[in-house]
Amino acid sequence: MVLLVLVVVGALVFEYINGFHDAANAIATVVSTKVLTPRQAVVYGATLEFTGALTGTHVAKTIGAGIVDPSTITLHVIFCALCAAIIWNLITWFFGLPSSSSHALIGGLIGAAVVNAGWGCVRFLELVDKVIAPMFMAPVIGFVTGLIVMAILLRIFYKANPDKVNRRFRRCQIFSAGLMALSHGSNDAQKTMGIITLALLAGGIVKHNAQGSFDIPIYVILACATVMSLGVMSGGWKIIRTMGSKIIKLKPINGFAAETSAASIILAASHFGVPLSTTHVISTAIMGVGTTYKAHAVKWGVIGNIVWAWVLTIPICVIISGTIYFLYRTFIL
Repeated sequence: MVLLVLVVVGALVFEYINGFHDAANAIATVVSTKVLTPRQAVVYGATLEFTGALTGTHVAKTIGAGIVDPSTITLHVIFCALCAAIIWNLITWFFGLPSSSSHALIGGLIGAAVVNAGWGCVRFLELVDKVIAPMFMAPVIGFVTGLIVMAILLRIFYKANPDKVNRRFRRCQIFSAGLMALSHGSNDAQKTMGIITLALLAGGIVKHNAQGSFDIPIYVILACATVMSLGVMSGGWKIIRTMGSKIIKLKPINGFAAETSAASIILAASHFGVPLSTTHVISTAIMGVGTTYKAHAVKWGVIGNIVWAWVLTIPICVIISGTIYFLYRTFIL
């Protein structure tokens, strides 16, 4: 029971860190374009993050049973996976890199499970279908969608006064930022719901349903939604600066295009139970928006650092988690 409590607390800590680590996904552009002050943005974003977390559980079920065989998952495995994900999130937060909390968690789960039960516990087809393929497709789709939406807006307003256009889009961006926060909550909060429910299954608190699957308890949904929104209110200002100004200089029309593009993709992924990296999508949507002006408008040196963080997240978290579990099993169990 003590270990179960530690795992649940660790999962909620991860959710909190995920909130302030990924706060930039939802509010960076609206802060960068000065549509809202940082304080206004985090309160607004936190409210809609909470709402988004209540919209479904498809992603939670993918994390809980779709990637690693649940029969090989113990509380010790989950605890080590969370430790690895938290460590990586804090490292990337410290350096201001917008990496994926989702992939950190998935990598952590795989690493500890493999050391515990071997590579046979990994459901590779589901891993490719739900994680690896979207990991490569999402940035491309985000980039192309951002580019197309921005190109359409430029075509519509090409004769209009730029100052008047941006004044109009300052108001529109309040809507798009809210949609971005809602979509982020709908996808990211569910990942921790899946982990906590998996822990409750391993601890015998929650039982499988008649279909052999599991249902996410309402208290788990509410706890994750609350902790995520509190994390967003704490804010991750280093990452907000990277996302909101170091990739390109954003104007309200740019922010609207990037947020609307990214939010649409993330909401669709949540509907189909795909644990998408919201960081990947909004970052590449911003790049696509910048490319509609000139390719050199995008600061590609910053992009290079972000890409390295993306590519390394899963393998590094596999290694960290596997190492933690090996040491834990050797010296403690």
